[in-house]
Amino acid sequence: MSESPVLYEKTDGGVAWITLNRAQAMNAINMEMRDLLWEIMQAVRDDPDVHVAVFRGAGERAFSAGADVTEFGTAPSYIESRRARHERDLWRLMLTLEKPLIAAIHGYALGAGIELPMCCDIRIASEDAIIGLPEVSLGYIPSAGGTQTLPRLVGGGVAAHMVLTGDPIDATTAWRYGLVQRVVPRDRLLAEVEAMARRMAAMPPEAVGLVKRAILAAGELSLQQGIAVESKLTELALAGR
Repeated sequence: MSESPVLYEKTDGGVAWITLNRAQAMNAINMEMRDLLWEIMQAVRDDPDVHVAVFRGAGERAFSAGADVTEFGTAPSYIESRRARHERDLWRLMLTLEKPLIAAIHGYALGAGIELPMCCDIRIASEDAIIGLPEVSLGYIPSAGGTQTLPRLVGGGVAAHMVLTGDPIDATTAWRYGLVQRVVPRDRLLAEVEAMARRMAAMPPEAVGLVKRAILAAGELSLQQGIAVESKLTELALAGR
Protein backbone atom coordinates (compact mmCIF):
# COMPACT_ATOMS: atom_id res chain seq x y z
CA MET A 1 0.00 0.00 0.00
CA SER A 2 1.39 3.40 -0.97
CA GLU A 3 1.96 6.04 1.67
CA SER A 4 -0.74 8.65 2.14
CA PRO A 5 -0.30 11.85 0.08
CA VAL A 6 -1.02 13.85 3.24
CA LEU A 7 0.42 13.05 6.67
CA TYR A 8 -1.19 14.28 9.87
CA GLU A 9 0.57 14.30 13.23
CA LYS A 10 -0.52 15.78 16.55
CA THR A 11 1.97 16.74 19.25
CA ASP A 12 1.50 16.97 23.00
CA GLY A 13 1.94 20.73 22.81
CA GLY A 14 -1.27 21.31 20.87
CA VAL A 15 0.40 21.65 17.46
CA ALA A 16 -0.74 19.58 14.47
CA TRP A 17 1.65 19.04 11.55
CA ILE A 18 0.13 18.58 8.10
CA THR A 19 2.64 17.35 5.53
CA LEU A 20 2.02 17.44 1.78
CA ASN A 21 3.57 14.07 1.02
CA ARG A 22 4.05 13.67 -2.73
CA ALA A 23 7.72 14.56 -2.90
CA GLN A 24 8.16 12.62 -6.14
CA ALA A 25 5.64 15.01 -7.75
CA MET A 26 6.95 18.09 -5.94
CA ASN A 27 3.88 17.83 -3.69
CA ALA A 28 1.51 18.74 -6.51
CA ILE A 29 -2.02 18.88 -5.12
CA ASN A 30 -4.23 16.24 -6.69
CA MET A 31 -7.88 15.46 -5.95
CA GLU A 32 -7.03 12.79 -3.41
CA MET A 33 -4.78 15.20 -1.54
CA ARG A 34 -7.41 17.95 -1.60
CA ASP A 35 -10.06 15.57 -0.21
CA LEU A 36 -7.71 14.41 2.55
CA LEU A 37 -6.88 18.01 3.43
CA TRP A 38 -10.61 18.72 3.65
CA GLU A 39 -11.03 15.88 6.15
CA ILE A 40 -7.95 16.91 8.12
CA MET A 41 -9.03 20.53 8.39
CA GLN A 42 -12.37 19.42 9.80
CA ALA A 43 -10.45 17.35 12.36
CA VAL A 44 -8.32 20.39 13.24
CA ARG A 45 -11.45 22.50 13.62
CA ASP A 46 -13.23 20.00 15.87
CA ASP A 47 -10.36 18.67 17.99
CA PRO A 48 -10.01 20.60 21.28
CA ASP A 49 -6.48 19.25 21.69
CA VAL A 50 -5.29 21.01 18.52
CA HIS A 51 -4.59 24.71 19.01
CA VAL A 52 -2.38 25.46 15.98
CA ALA A 53 -1.85 23.68 12.65
CA VAL A 54 1.30 23.86 10.52
CA PHE A 55 1.54 23.00 6.81
CA ARG A 56 4.82 21.81 5.34
CA GLY A 57 5.99 20.01 2.20
CA ALA A 58 7.89 16.73 2.07
CA GLY A 59 11.20 16.44 0.24
CA GLU A 60 13.86 18.95 -0.67
CA ARG A 61 12.50 20.62 -3.81
CA ALA A 62 9.11 22.14 -3.05
CA PHE A 63 6.44 23.06 -0.58
CA SER A 64 4.13 22.41 -3.52
CA ALA A 65 4.47 22.95 -7.26
CA GLY A 66 0.71 23.61 -7.50
CA ALA A 67 -2.26 21.68 -8.82
CA ASP A 68 -1.53 18.31 -10.40
CA VAL A 69 -1.95 19.14 -14.10
CA THR A 70 -2.06 15.44 -15.02
CA GLU A 71 -5.58 15.35 -13.55
CA PHE A 72 -6.92 18.25 -15.59
CA GLY A 73 -9.99 17.14 -17.54
CA THR A 74 -10.23 13.79 -15.77
CA ALA A 75 -13.33 14.56 -13.64
CA PRO A 76 -16.46 12.61 -14.69
CA SER A 77 -18.11 15.86 -15.75
CA TYR A 78 -17.84 19.61 -15.25
CA ILE A 79 -21.00 19.54 -13.13
CA GLU A 80 -19.63 16.75 -10.94
CA SER A 81 -16.36 18.62 -10.54
CA ARG A 82 -18.11 21.82 -9.46
CA ARG A 83 -20.39 19.90 -7.10
CA ALA A 84 -17.41 18.26 -5.39
CA ARG A 85 -15.66 21.62 -5.13
CA HIS A 86 -18.76 23.18 -3.54
CA GLU A 87 -19.27 20.34 -1.06
CA ARG A 88 -15.60 20.14 -0.09
CA ASP A 89 -14.53 23.78 -0.20
CA LEU A 90 -11.12 23.37 1.43
CA TRP A 91 -10.07 26.97 0.86
CA ARG A 92 -13.14 28.50 2.50
CA LEU A 93 -12.80 26.13 5.43
CA MET A 94 -9.22 27.27 5.95
CA LEU A 95 -10.12 30.95 5.60
CA THR A 96 -12.86 30.72 8.22
CA LEU A 97 -11.12 28.46 10.74
CA GLU A 98 -10.83 30.03 14.19
CA LYS A 99 -7.50 28.37 14.94
CA PRO A 100 -4.13 29.71 13.74
CA LEU A 101 -2.68 28.17 10.59
CA ILE A 102 1.01 28.49 9.71
CA ALA A 103 2.72 27.61 6.42
CA ALA A 104 6.40 26.61 6.38
CA ILE A 105 7.40 27.32 2.78
CA HIS A 106 10.54 25.97 1.15
CA GLY A 107 11.59 25.55 -2.46
CA TYR A 108 8.89 25.99 -5.08
CA ALA A 109 5.48 27.28 -4.00
CA LEU A 110 3.57 27.80 -7.22
CA GLY A 111 -0.10 28.14 -8.10
CA ALA A 112 -2.18 26.23 -5.57
CA GLY A 113 1.12 25.68 -3.76
CA ILE A 114 1.09 29.33 -2.67
CA GLU A 115 -2.70 29.73 -2.67
CA LEU A 116 -2.88 27.21 0.19
CA PRO A 117 -0.39 29.21 2.32
CA MET A 118 -2.30 32.40 1.49
CA CYS A 119 -5.28 30.81 3.28
CA CYS A 120 -3.08 30.56 6.38
CA ASP A 121 -2.54 33.27 8.98
CA ILE A 122 1.26 33.22 8.99
CA ARG A 123 3.72 32.32 6.26
CA ILE A 124 7.39 31.72 7.01
CA ALA A 125 9.67 31.05 4.06
CA SER A 126 13.16 29.66 3.74
CA GLU A 127 15.72 31.62 1.77
CA ASP A 128 15.44 29.24 -1.19
CA ALA A 129 11.67 29.73 -1.67
CA ILE A 130 10.41 30.54 -5.17
CA ILE A 131 6.84 31.80 -5.19
CA GLY A 132 4.53 32.44 -8.13
CA LEU A 133 1.13 32.16 -9.75
CA PRO A 134 1.97 31.00 -13.30
CA GLU A 135 -1.53 29.92 -14.36
CA VAL A 136 -2.01 32.61 -17.01
CA SER A 137 1.01 31.34 -18.92
CA LEU A 138 -0.67 27.91 -19.03
CA GLY A 139 -3.96 29.25 -20.36
CA TYR A 140 -6.06 29.36 -17.20
CA ILE A 141 -6.34 31.42 -14.00
CA PRO A 142 -5.71 30.82 -10.30
CA SER A 143 -8.68 28.82 -9.02
CA ALA A 144 -7.96 28.30 -5.32
CA GLY A 145 -8.67 31.89 -4.31
CA GLY A 146 -5.42 33.44 -5.47
CA THR A 147 -6.99 36.34 -7.37
CA GLN A 148 -8.78 37.33 -4.17
CA THR A 149 -6.33 36.52 -1.38
CA LEU A 150 -3.21 37.91 -3.06
CA PRO A 151 -4.50 41.50 -3.52
CA ARG A 152 -5.61 41.52 0.11
CA LEU A 153 -2.12 40.56 1.23
CA VAL A 154 0.14 42.58 -1.07
CA GLY A 155 -2.09 45.21 -2.70
CA GLY A 156 -3.67 45.37 -6.11
CA GLY A 157 -0.69 46.56 -8.12
CA VAL A 158 1.73 43.90 -6.92
CA ALA A 159 -0.96 41.22 -7.23
CA ALA A 160 -1.83 42.27 -10.78
CA HIS A 161 1.84 42.11 -11.80
CA MET A 162 2.34 38.67 -10.29
CA VAL A 163 -0.85 37.14 -11.71
CA LEU A 164 -0.80 38.81 -15.15
CA THR A 165 2.85 38.02 -15.86
CA GLY A 166 3.09 34.73 -14.00
CA ASP A 167 6.63 35.73 -13.04
CA PRO A 168 7.90 34.10 -9.82
CA ILE A 169 9.50 36.02 -6.98
CA ASP A 170 12.13 35.02 -4.44
CA ALA A 171 11.69 34.86 -0.68
CA THR A 172 13.20 38.28 0.00
CA THR A 173 10.87 39.93 -2.50
CA ALA A 174 7.92 38.06 -0.99
CA TRP A 175 8.89 39.41 2.42
CA ARG A 176 9.24 42.93 1.05
CA TYR A 177 5.77 42.67 -0.50
CA GLY A 178 4.31 41.39 2.79
CA LEU A 179 3.41 38.00 1.34
CA VAL A 180 5.52 36.21 3.97
CA GLN A 181 6.19 37.47 7.48
CA ARG A 182 9.67 36.05 7.92
CA VAL A 183 12.53 34.61 5.85
CA VAL A 184 14.93 32.21 7.53
CA PRO A 185 17.81 29.92 6.50
CA ARG A 186 16.60 26.65 5.07
CA ASP A 187 18.10 24.57 7.86
CA ARG A 188 16.27 26.70 10.45
CA LEU A 189 12.83 26.74 8.81
CA LEU A 190 11.06 23.99 10.73
CA ALA A 191 12.69 24.91 14.04
CA GLU A 192 11.57 28.54 13.67
CA VAL A 193 8.06 27.49 12.70
CA GLU A 194 7.81 24.99 15.53
CA ALA A 195 8.91 27.57 18.09
CA MET A 196 6.28 30.01 16.88
CA ALA A 197 3.57 27.36 16.74
CA ARG A 198 4.31 26.13 20.25
CA ARG A 199 4.28 29.67 21.62
CA MET A 200 0.89 30.32 20.03
CA ALA A 201 -0.49 26.94 21.11
CA ALA A 202 0.39 27.76 24.73
CA MET A 203 -1.84 30.84 24.69
CA PRO A 204 -5.45 30.65 25.97
CA PRO A 205 -7.29 28.98 23.04
CA GLU A 206 -10.55 30.85 23.68
CA ALA A 207 -8.78 34.20 23.38
CA VAL A 208 -6.92 33.09 20.26
CA GLY A 209 -10.20 32.01 18.67
CA LEU A 210 -11.80 35.37 19.44
CA VAL A 211 -8.79 37.20 17.98
CA LYS A 212 -9.11 35.18 14.77
CA ARG A 213 -12.84 35.90 14.63
CA ALA A 214 -12.11 39.62 14.95
CA ILE A 215 -9.43 39.55 12.25
CA LEU A 216 -11.71 37.61 9.90
CA ALA A 217 -14.41 40.23 10.42
CA ALA A 218 -11.99 42.97 9.37
CA GLY A 219 -11.96 41.63 5.83
CA GLU A 220 -15.74 41.68 5.53
CA LEU A 221 -16.90 44.79 7.41
CA SER A 222 -16.43 48.54 7.44
CA LEU A 223 -14.09 49.97 10.08
CA GLN A 224 -16.98 51.05 12.30
CA GLN A 225 -18.70 47.69 11.99
CA GLY A 226 -15.44 45.89 12.71
CA ILE A 227 -14.82 47.94 15.85
CA ALA A 228 -18.33 47.08 17.03
CA VAL A 229 -17.59 43.38 16.51
CA GLU A 230 -14.29 43.75 18.37
CA SER A 231 -16.11 45.37 21.29
CA LYS A 232 -18.55 42.45 21.53
CA LEU A 233 -15.73 39.91 21.29
CA THR A 234 -13.84 41.78 24.03
CA GLU A 235 -16.87 41.36 26.28
CA LEU A 236 -16.84 37.64 25.56
CA ALA A 237 -13.13 37.41 26.33
CA LEU A 238 -13.54 39.23 29.65
CA ALA A 239 -16.56 37.14 30.59
CA GLY A 240 -14.53 33.98 30.08
CA ARG A 241 -11.67 35.00 32.37
